[in-house]
Amino acid sequence: MPFILVVVFIDVLGIGIALPVLPMLVGEYTASRELQTYWYGALVVVYGLMQFFCAPLLGALSDRFGRRPLLLWSLLGLGLHFLLLALAPSLALMFVARVVGGAAGASFSVANAYASDVSTTDQRAKSFGLVGAAFGLGFIFGPVIGGLLGSVNLHLPFYAAASLSLVNAAYGFFILPESLPSDRRAPFSLARANPFSALLTLARHREIGNLVIVFALVVLAQLMLQTTWVLFTHFRFGWGTRENGFALFCVGLVAAVVQGGLLGTLLRRFGNVRLALAGLATGTVAYVLYGLAQQGWMMYAIILANFLSFAAGPALQAVVSNAVDPREQGVTMGALNSINSIMFVVAPLIGTPLLAGVSQLPPEDWRVGITFFVSALLQGVAFWLARRHFAGAAVARAVQ
Repeated sequence: MPFILVVVFIDVLGIGIALPVLPMLVGEYTASRELQTYWYGALVVVYGLMQFFCAPLLGALSDRFGRRPLLLWSLLGLGLHFLLLALAPSLALMFVARVVGGAAGASFSVANAYASDVSTTDQRAKSFGLVGAAFGLGFIFGPVIGGLLGSVNLHLPFYAAASLSLVNAAYGFFILPESLPSDRRAPFSLARANPFSALLTLARHREIGNLVIVFALVVLAQLMLQTTWVLFTHFRFGWGTRENGFALFCVGLVAAVVQGGLLGTLLRRFGNVRLALAGLATGTVAYVLYGLAQQGWMMYAIILANFLSFAAGPALQAVVSNAVDPREQGVTMGALNSINSIMFVVAPLIGTPLLAGVSQLPPEDWRVGITFFVSALLQGVAFWLARRHFAGAAVARAVQ
């Protein structure tokens, strides 16, 4: 686990550096807030499309050839993506960069499969939590660095992110061991690499049932927030790269503390099911409050109060992972990552037009927070479905 956590941390650090800057860089090439929002949405959509088609492919390839080679190739691709963004003289080249980055960014399914390889069944939730903590640590330092560098020059953060990705590839080449022994590898087939068949395979597990829909709704709500956060705070509070960098630093800090420090205690106290439900419930309320916030400091207060929602994802992932065969972990994590990728496409298709439609309203108008209200609705439905699923599973166990 220490090896893969370092890989994930450096990878996410690079992504975090770019996060508060990319929407502002798009604004350099557009003439209005409305066009800025639409173009940024298009760059997010193409990134998600590439992740959707490549995540199960990389997962299936890693089941066949091992995790290490796929991680290394993906890290090199991510470095190229950031370098192209740094050099981009136009929106067209930024579009090409996002195609490359989406394909390379699908490696997170391989990273989760790696974590599953080196964990026992009862330790998987904790392992996924550690990976989530590495994500959180990357987002602690990345956005702050990106915000500060972006306040100097909007291209500078992407040079820094490219350098980190290439350093990460070198680290992996010399240090990272293989986690999947030859006798546990599965044959490669196009059917296993098909993102739609991977999702259908996941949905056929009766123990999972509606949790696939729950997972999809939760991810969609989160990505609606993520893809509109920087522009929303820019429109409502006048925040720039520096202010968003510090806000995203706070998000990463809370995620790291919960998933890396408190998750084990929370799991022992509540278990996977109750913890997932509690996180979904508090997250629903938080989305509403984000949309209603009229002062920037309120966003920080909501982030801190919403700490339980950061534990819901690892708990849900553990339930899904424990329900499938160990030899299918790569495909399973690839399928879950495909859900992320589908929602990465759907979220900006819903969120950015909604935000563009209210971008000219006065900052204090409650309708400016429309994307957060939609996220609250999605998460509320997810909570209801999850509660029904877990109640039905408990009844089934009692009958048996």
